[in-house]
Amino acid sequence: MNRRLIAGALLLAPLTAGAAGGHGPALEGSGIDLKDKASLQRGAKYFTHYCMGCHSLQYMRYNRMAEDLGIPDDALRENLIFGDAKPGDLMTNALKPEDGEKWFGTEIPDLTLVTRWRSPDWVYTYLKSYYLDDSRPYGVNNLVFPDVGMPHALVNLQGVQGPVYADHGEHAEGDGAHMVGLELVEPGELTPEEYDTLVRDITNFLTYVGEPMKLERRSLGLYVLLFLGLMFLASYYLKKEFWKDVH
Repeated sequence: MNRRLIAGALLLAPLTAGAAGGHGPALEGSGIDLKDKASLQRGAKYFTHYCMGCHSLQYMRYNRMAEDLGIPDDALRENLIFGDAKPGDLMTNALKPEDGEKWFGTEIPDLTLVTRWRSPDWVYTYLKSYYLDDSRPYGVNNLVFPDVGMPHALVNLQGVQGPVYADHGEHAEGDGAHMVGLELVEPGELTPEEYDTLVRDITNFLTYVGEPMKLERRSLGLYVLLFLGLMFLASYYLKKEFWKDVH
């Protein structure tokens, strides 16, 4: 077989495998907006309050985040930094990898790049897709991350969701039953709309953390393309001038 065909097949293998094994729900659009500083600030607050006890952001510093998001130093120290951390420190926590494996069955992942190796839509859908499952150690499972080891850290805010199965008579919830969605069985502190906004803010913040220079990169990219376009025109007319007397 042609070597190029073999190389192409190897490159496409992860994509086709993911498509073949994808039996989860369709991902919801996160609707992130990296220009929405208020959303990013709220997302930073929610992440540090609810997520950072387990998950770190080991490639982001507190003061860099505060400068980018327009968070004053006193608000940063009072609301977003806990323990002995300082503004110039990386956003890590004290959880040891061996403790994560002991408590959750796996090492707790750092989330600095989660929206890049998953996607913003995946993170947004994941945070909305926990449901009751008595077979799991913490009593919950997740539609987009089956057999998840993490408990639902936001359950008090969202409330408790239960699975909805396709109607197949008296055996609707038996082995092999088809789950078609989730329903709220116990309300949380927030309404569904408020929880949706909270999840969108967290996703927005994690998208910023994954690439803090994204907006600036896009802006510079436009200037570079404009420069290249002008250089092309100048080069074209310069070439015509040089070659006008050559037949």
